[in-house]
Amino acid sequence: MIPPVASQFVAGEEPATAFEHTRRANEDGVAVILNLLGEHYHERPPADADTAAYEQLVADLGETELDGCVSVKPSQLGLDVGPDVFRENYRRVVAAGDEHDVFVWCDMEDATTTDTTLDAFEELAHEFDGGVGLCVQANLRRTRADLERLVDVPGKIRLVKGAYDEGEEISYTEKAEVDEAYRENLTYLFKNRDEGIGVGSHDPEMIAYAQELQERHGGEFEVQMLMGVREDAQRRLAAEGHEVWQYAPYGAKWLSYFYRRVRERKENLTFAARAVLGV
Repeated sequence: MIPPVASQFVAGEEPATAFEHTRRANEDGVAVILNLLGEHYHERPPADADTAAYEQLVADLGETELDGCVSVKPSQLGLDVGPDVFRENYRRVVAAGDEHDVFVWCDMEDATTTDTTLDAFEELAHEFDGGVGLCVQANLRRTRADLERLVDVPGKIRLVKGAYDEGEEISYTEKAEVDEAYRENLTYLFKNRDEGIGVGSHDPEMIAYAQELQERHGGEFEVQMLMGVREDAQRRLAAEGHEVWQYAPYGAKWLSYFYRRVRERKENLTFAARAVLGV
């Protein structure tokens, strides 16, 4: 059972609790991206098992009236086992999404996975007429070139700053550099795409900049934030008429994810300490 301190960041251990969380978020005008926790499988059986779980999740979600979709991780679907395993399982989930009218996002992991993930996304985006989305990371020096490759590919692109600690030779390591790269990449997207832009950021300055770009260039975008992080801002933006999506993980592998969230932000650590100490 997930303790209350962790339930701020994790939508339960079962699909039923994830769906209930989605229903509550929808009442506040916030849509939900559901992610079954699990990653870096080095053998095929757990990758296949999570793929089957996603197929069932998509089928069940498609039977509801909930405003939600799903997101997968390449290493969860078997990329560490082999690229062919990942592509096969990724296609299974996207095919299920196409059958049940549920959108499927693919997260981006460390830089060693970028090329394989891009190739698989581009192939499926054309095959399934844009029913997929891909995360790209502004801290990687290569991202502008990747966006130029993807700009006319159907589907959606989520731009995030990037959470992986990559080497300076392939990434920007200073916050100011990453912020500048984020602005430049976001500008490129708004200049070259009319829709399918995901602003994956909790940074108020980046969200405000996206609004400025929309006023200047037109087009549509959605804001994406994590469950448990700036939820007041999520609700406020939704009330103002913005399309807001909350990334909500669930599943039995919640412990490591929770500790990651707590380590990332000082205010999360303070929240956890207060909850544990009852103060």
